[in-house]
Amino acid sequence: MHQRRYASDAFNPQGANEHFGGGRFDSTRSDPYPFLYAAFTGTTAVAEVLLRGLPFDDRGACILPRKMLAGRRLSVVELTGDVTLVALLSALDLAAVGQDEWLVQAEAAAYGQTRHWAHWLRHQATWAQGFIWPSKRNLPEHAVVLFGDRCPPGLLQATPDPLPEDLDTLKGALLLRRLLAPYGVTVRLPQTSVLAGSAPPP
Repeated sequence: MHQRRYASDAFNPQGANEHFGGGRFDSTRSDPYPFLYAAFTGTTAVAEVLLRGLPFDDRGACILPRKMLAGRRLSVVELTGDVTLVALLSALDLAAVGQDEWLVQAEAAAYGQTRHWAHWLRHQATWAQGFIWPSKRNLPEHAVVLFGDRCPPGLLQATPDPLPEDLDTLKGALLLRRLLAPYGVTVRLPQTSVLAGSAPPP
């Protein structure tokens, strides 16, 4: 899931602040590297990006703000070769790097610390092309980060089928409704579709 002004197989070259903002395993000035986050299902990719910190009402329902969808696209990419990842999937995996579930389950306020651990781990495991860990938003699925400085050119390629889906369109909103309904989350349809006479589905 990415901003559509960027290619789906493009690594992000912009590191995060050392202490604030950014993602769990982003690069920073102290360890600069291009990175790309991915998941093995569209639902997990959407959940990892859009469900972070969303409040639910007392009935367990949530409406996803449309502003969160502006310019966003859901794409499918595939690997053209094998990658070697550090597994952070189990208590034993985490203990091997001197950590516990905090590293992969911490909320965004602690991402400055999780990035520091990621950089230490990258320097210990110089062979690692990325990490794999349990998705916080869609257990028991997995999330992945790949390091662009350790991946060969052309490792990722966009797939022609299915085509990328722009999530700020009517079609994209309907896709999100289908993917997120089991999680008690819905999204309003674009205002233009209502003005054009398109009745929202039940």
